[in-house]
Amino acid sequence: MPATIRDVARAAGVSVATVSRALNGATNVLPETRQRIEDAARALRFTPSGAARSLITRRTDTIGALLPDLHGEYFSELIRGIDQAARARGLHLLVSSSHGNADEAAAALRAMNGRVDGLLVMSPHADADFLRHNLPGSLPAVLLNSGIDLEDHASFVIDNLGGATTMTRHLVASGRQRVAFITGAQGNDEAAQRLAGYRAGLKPGMREMVFDGDFSEEAGWAAGRRIANHKPRPDAVFAANDMMAVGCMAALHEAGLRVPDDIAVVGFDDIPIARYVTPALTTIRVPIAALGAAALDALVKAVEAPATQATHTVVTPVELVVRRSCGAGPPPQPRSPRAAPPH
Repeated sequence: MPATIRDVARAAGVSVATVSRALNGATNVLPETRQRIEDAARALRFTPSGAARSLITRRTDTIGALLPDLHGEYFSELIRGIDQAARARGLHLLVSSSHGNADEAAAALRAMNGRVDGLLVMSPHADADFLRHNLPGSLPAVLLNSGIDLEDHASFVIDNLGGATTMTRHLVASGRQRVAFITGAQGNDEAAQRLAGYRAGLKPGMREMVFDGDFSEEAGWAAGRRIANHKPRPDAVFAANDMMAVGCMAALHEAGLRVPDDIAVVGFDDIPIARYVTPALTTIRVPIAALGAAALDALVKAVEAPATQATHTVVTPVELVVRRSCGAGPPPQPRSPRAAPPH
């Protein structure tokens, strides 16, 4: 049988209450008593019960994160930023995904209630009514890329409109005349903002060329197949995220088209793989991990001091990163000659 707190108290010659105070970091325990308790706990391989500690502190030391998906480099980077910030504060992270389904998103929120001290919510379904019906009013929450303003929750968003406008203008300024756009998922605020930015960046009189997508690599590949056969064929493609841009480049390559000589391809997000594909992908850089860390910081403040919870919207700036895939990137660096083999 695993050791109990009573076993530790008996071995250390103190009360159960003293053991509880010592292992929970209370300051009203003598140093030599704390040391004796810790030695006894190690010798007995005693592991404190998280549930019991929660009953005492009313905290779980756990933060929840509801995301629309867990697949792909974007969400990997976002989770990395959130988790690193949480670990630095001694907190654990509980992650769930809605898989693009409103019922699953609601079920995940209900399942986390009572298990976490606060929630990060990133969901295309997170409108005011959805949160009102599924998010307990007493549970601190911070919204990520939700596209809505709520009076009692802080919100972190990306400058999707500005970034997409900048990218489209860059393509136009580099001489591209027929700029196509691959959209993100329907009903997604980020996708809508990026489409609006594409439209805003076109010159007056330029024709819109919009192809459906859903942020997945497969959708980018399917759109790339359609673009390769489109008449007249676009001379540039702006995909609403990098994963679709990578899929599109693969389809164009299969169709015998060269990027960027025959057609430029650009993306949005600057996920890690963007700089390593061939040609390296021109994109809009989003500080993904930093965004997750900033949201976690705001949530921790809300948990620790609910009365001072921030309720404003923070707009995260983005940056144009020019690489070879748009035809206007820096020239490739010459490789150093190999040293001659020794004789």
